[in-house]
This record gives sequence, structure tokens and C-alpha cells, in this order.
Amino acid sequence: MPRKATSRSGASCGCVSVQTVAAPQTSVTCTFSFEAAHRLAWHPGKCRNLHGHSYRLDVTVRGPLDDNGVVIDFDTLSEIVEREVIVRFDHHDLNQIIDNPTAELLAHKAWELLVGAGLTPSALRLWETADSSVELTAGA
Repeated sequence: MPRKATSRSGASCGCVSVQTVAAPQTSVTCTFSFEAAHRLAWHPGKCRNLHGHSYRLDVTVRGPLDDNGVVIDFDTLSEIVEREVIVRFDHHDLNQIIDNPTAELLAHKAWELLVGAGLTPSALRLWETADSSVELTAGA
């Protein structure tokens, strides 16, 4: 519904304000999970010891709708993420993949792998625990 314009004095002037509305941005997100172990040798606490996490990974792709009305097919996105990231990380010692496997560096590695496979993520969120995550977003 159009809103009524107001004068500078704040009084309603009875005219209608017309605004151009931009087309909405469309994003597609798939969520994945994997189990992995790591240790952070520099950490002063328990994370110094070998331990595991049940990671969750959310990968988002943004773009225009194609002729079929999709940004990217969910199956295509899932296949790429499974092949490039999940298979490499799931049930592995992450210290054998990255020297210092912090959640931040794991997220960056996942992004790098996806871009190397031809995917252009707009966002990636890696959950190390149920309440702790790292988010990467595409630069301007």
C-alpha cells in the first residue's frame, strides 16, 4: 500500500509517494555436516589436546534466476560441496590438512576449495559447535 507523504511541517499532505522497489536478491543455501578432529598446539586451554567436533557447514550462492527459476540447483550445489569439502574433511585429523586448523582457517580453506571447483559462494558459515561459528562473505 502506498504511504502518504508528509510536508516538512509533519502534516499529511494527501499526496502519494511513489518509490522504485529494487528486485529482491535470491540466495540458495545448503547445509552439510562432518566429524573431524584437530588440536591447536598454541592454545593455552583444552583445545591444545587432540579433540573432535561435529561441524556444520552452510554454503550460500547468490545470483539471478535462470530460465528454470533457480540460482543453482540444490543437487548441483550439494554435489560440489560434498566432493570438494566434505570428503576431504569428514573423519579426518584436520592438522594433516591445515597446519593450524582454527575454525577461521578451515572456513577459508573450504571457500578456496569451492572457488577452485568453479563455484562462487556469496557466504559460507562453519559451525564448530552448536553456538560458535565463523562466517565468510564475498567481498564487494
